[in-house]
Amino acid sequence: MGTVTDSNKGSTSGDEDILGAGAGNTTEKDPEDWVTGDEPMTGAQRSYLDTLARDAGETISADLTKAQASEEIERLQAKSGRG
Repeated sequence: MGTVTDSNKGSTSGDEDILGAGAGNTTEKDPEDWVTGDEPMTGAQRSYLDTLARDAGETISADLTKAQASEEIERLQAKSGRG
């Protein structure tokens, strides 16, 4: 079997874009920076928001974008302690 090598080992400059370990948390972007943030919220977001809003005793518009829904989910999770 061959040896797997990492061609990205070594020093990197501070302004170089990197992926993988050491790249920071690349899974969390500000919803305002999402490419698809202005699309309608997903079914999963809608369902989870419905649950969170009911638990919080709030009503929320059903016409949210993906980004808006994400922000509301974060707000309601913090309010309910589910986050």
